[in-house]
Amino acid sequence: MMISNNNVVQRYNPEQIAKPVGNYSHVTKINRNAEWYVFSGQIGIDQSNQIPTDFNEQVTNTMSNIVKILASQNLTPDQVVKINIWATETIDWNHFYEIWERIFGTTPPSMTIAYVKGLGLPELKIELDVWAAG
Repeated sequence: MMISNNNVVQRYNPEQIAKPVGNYSHVTKINRNAEWYVFSGQIGIDQSNQIPTDFNEQVTNTMSNIVKILASQNLTPDQVVKINIWATETIDWNHFYEIWERIFGTTPPSMTIAYVKGLGLPELKIELDVWAAG
């Protein structure tokens, strides 16, 4: 089944394979003449340059930072192609998906998740790597 978010990004969940085990799309297709945007990993730092100790606060801040960095390039969440997620703690999926669905709606981007021992700073608990096309 194809879901088209805009004239640049299209998402697919082919019927020939199992449905996604989470809220993501198996396939994201970018039209030929699109511009690619690759963003540095987004973290849970707030506007005061503070990194909260609470994992869910870091998730909330990270998602907010993603929306802001997209907007800085005149992009919307519909134009996100792929997000790679690195976390040092088990993700609270109820909290994560509440924000994820608010941002990405019913046609979320492709996603990869990995649990790691550490990130770039010792206080970081989650980092999201975002690719977009516009």
